[in-house]
Amino acid sequence: MEKETIIQAIHNYARETGQRLNPKAVLFDMDGVLYDSMRHHARSWMEISARHHLLAEEKDFYLWEGQTGAGTINALMQRTFHRDATEAEKQDIYAEKAALFTRYNDGSPMPGAADVLREVCASGLQRVIVTGSGQRSLLDKLEHSFPGCFSTDRMVMAFDVKIGKPHPEPYLMGLQKAGVQANEAIVVENAPMGVHAGVAAGIFTIAVNTGPLADADLQNEGAHLLFPSMDALAHSFPLLMDAVHFT
Repeated sequence: MEKETIIQAIHNYARETGQRLNPKAVLFDMDGVLYDSMRHHARSWMEISARHHLLAEEKDFYLWEGQTGAGTINALMQRTFHRDATEAEKQDIYAEKAALFTRYNDGSPMPGAADVLREVCASGLQRVIVTGSGQRSLLDKLEHSFPGCFSTDRMVMAFDVKIGKPHPEPYLMGLQKAGVQANEAIVVENAPMGVHAGVAAGIFTIAVNTGPLADADLQNEGAHLLFPSMDALAHSFPLLMDAVHFT
């Protein structure tokens, strides 16, 4: 990506928020950003949907990625049966889905994620996890996959929030955990709901299209920058930091 494009995005953010971007922390989504796990989530959701006769398409789970499991189950229930899911249904169906995901997930890091984290660490920025997942099977792999990059007091997970993405609550909580203001953070997201949440929280939000969605699905939610891969973001991250100082 050209440096001029990044500078323009930073200027656009300043006009949009009235704040100058001054990064001190990067707030990372996890599935589809740090881990190549969305295909396993989608497969698990599709199997569970068939088991419970819920109307679903694979694309749904990429479009809805980031919201809580309960939110996804409720959306499927509303579509299929025109009613909200009961609390028991939410708990039981999510437990079934989590068991399938644990079986299928191979824990593969997203290509380029380690390089992005290397650049972030070299820039002296805090690292925060903000995920709609509540599955320890994936979270426990963070230290193995990215040693020393994350700590448990810098994580926001599904059971920490009341609403979840696309509401800004998870990213606002991420700001609190990092002890920074909105203009002092950068969000890295791969999902439309996550991009919406980051932008709604007033944070400079980078979309990385690591899945099957069209770029427009992410751009239409207000992404300030869009990259085709984590490798591409890693390559351009030094330009981003230079551009911040330039502006």
